[in-house]
Amino acid sequence: MPIINEQKENWFFWQDIARPPQENMDVDVTLLKHASELGSVLLRFYEWDRPSVSIGFVQKPEIVSDRETYTVVNRPTGGGVVYHDRDFTYSVVIPHKHSIASLDTVESYRVIHKALLRAFATLGLKGVLVDKKQPKSDRATMQCFITPTKYDVLCEHEGKVKKFAGSAQRRTKTGILHQGSIILKSGLLERKLLNKVLKEAFEQEFNISFKPFDPEVLK
Repeated sequence: MPIINEQKENWFFWQDIARPPQENMDVDVTLLKHASELGSVLLRFYEWDRPSVSIGFVQKPEIVSDRETYTVVNRPTGGGVVYHDRDFTYSVVIPHKHSIASLDTVESYRVIHKALLRAFATLGLKGVLVDKKQPKSDRATMQCFITPTKYDVLCEHEGKVKKFAGSAQRRTKTGILHQGSIILKSGLLERKLLNKVLKEAFEQEFNISFKPFDPEVLK
């Protein structure tokens, strides 16, 4: 099923503020709860107001050894341990009737991560998607940026191919919550520039225009 629309589609865009870790996750849970009511896909960029670590919903805080330095929070999605002191975080909330929601989980990762590849190419980074199913990892101890999975984004940097972006999803009867993290490399990926380029990449990849999102509608 083609995802790029022949007619331009409108998505919501929310440039959110830096929030406490639990509040960031609560916001995404609320957005997913109301996904079918939104009427459009929503792309949210957000930050963390303190050194934070998010872990998959099946993981235990004890997996993070430096809990005195970082606030640990469980994500509503799966995946592994993600440190948020040097990363760029975003969420995509997709109503259950949207064409992306009709894809299986792995394929939906692919179409969303193609937008990331487009953004990286604009910044001069050659990226690829992991094209093979990876061996199963212990979800209780999985480290997100150490353990690549199918359709994660890999880029070559300093002579090595490394994971630059990963994500996890939660699916309910209202839609999909896709939570993503992009590693910021010193002097290579800068937050403000990535913000601009990634937003444009989503517009081009999905043939969409963005309209501002008013979070007051969730209250």
